[in-house]
Amino acid sequence: MFPTKIINDPIYGFIKINNSFILKLIDHPFVQRLKRIKQLGLAEFVYPGAHHTRFHHALGAMHLMDEALNNLKAKGYAISDAEMEAAEIAILLHDIGHGPFSHVLEYTLLNHVHHEEISNLIMEKLNQHFEGRLSLAISMFDDSYPRKFFHQLISSQLDVDRLDYLSRDSFYTGVREGFIGSERLLSMLDLQDENLVMEEKGIYSIENFLMARRLMYWQVYLHKTAIAAETMLIQILRRAKYLINQDKPLSCSKALMQFLSKEYTWEEFTADPNLLIAFTDLDDHDVWAAIKTWKDADDKILSLLCSHFLSRKLFTCKLGSQPLPKSKRTEISEEIKSTLQINDEELSYFVIEGSTSNSAYVQGDNTIKIVDKLGQVVELTEASDLPTIQALSKIVKKYYFCCPKSVYLQGVLNSQTF
Repeated sequence: MFPTKIINDPIYGFIKINNSFILKLIDHPFVQRLKRIKQLGLAEFVYPGAHHTRFHHALGAMHLMDEALNNLKAKGYAISDAEMEAAEIAILLHDIGHGPFSHVLEYTLLNHVHHEEISNLIMEKLNQHFEGRLSLAISMFDDSYPRKFFHQLISSQLDVDRLDYLSRDSFYTGVREGFIGSERLLSMLDLQDENLVMEEKGIYSIENFLMARRLMYWQVYLHKTAIAAETMLIQILRRAKYLINQDKPLSCSKALMQFLSKEYTWEEFTADPNLLIAFTDLDDHDVWAAIKTWKDADDKILSLLCSHFLSRKLFTCKLGSQPLPKSKRTEISEEIKSTLQINDEELSYFVIEGSTSNSAYVQGDNTIKIVDKLGQVVELTEASDLPTIQALSKIVKKYYFCCPKSVYLQGVLNSQTF
């Protein structure tokens, strides 16, 4: 027996690892890189405690996967040691393709390649390195393994990924409404025709889980100050890209320069293994170091954005149920151009608008299934008599408008604007 490795986790207490190969994976540079990528991107601008990383989340999700599979085994379902190992590897590596600041820069540094695709490429690279040891894990990750419940535990509307990040993000932000009792939810899991279902008596726990997810989205993930910080960071990188493509000298790490200098396609990523290696050299520190350097750049737009970002002079962000009226946008734009002495082209770095939406539960193919005492399986909304479940299925869309705070302070943008 391999001696148990114990990791002290603030959410679950002691996490035990009894697998020597998984420990080798954890120590691999690709996985260790996750320690340098924040789980919540720029949420620390709102919640100072939100400094936990993708690495913390990966370990926590792996722990919950182990708990879930042991609960299913206790109910009499046959799960081999190889399947246990593969499922834990798949969830350990599920976020390995994230770039700096997680979702924030996903479409800035890599506009044509999604992080799930990068995760697949990195897992294939690791599989080559470990001589095929990850093949089963990859088949579970990409949903090609016949026993579908393994993939559903990795990625579904009630997966161990969500169970961990809700409780973990709640803990580190201090937003208590997001905390969920994962132990009860995991104990209520069952299988029907190799698909994941939830016992009928777990419906109220699911309601609490979905409610927590809705609250966390609007209080943390889509908080207006976090949106303001994210838009500023995106504009910083966008301006840097523009200057580099104009052959203006800018200093940053080699890996960051590579992805600022050119837009890469999925075909280029799959054809050139060096691109993947360069991507795995990127983390939050590359971007922070660049911003600290660029605050002294000759370009006044980049310098202003970086210096304000570092000193937390963020854009003001207004959220509303309707887009900002065109007349008000024009008034604000003219005020900003006059105040900052910039032209129409430069204005786009300081006036940003868009929309964001959230649905705690999406009805469709990937729904939560409930099994009653007679073994009949129905979709969650059919099984529940709770109006809350129906309400949580509604997509809530909000429009945001971000601009320098000075305009807001001068009264051009106010609470009555939307």
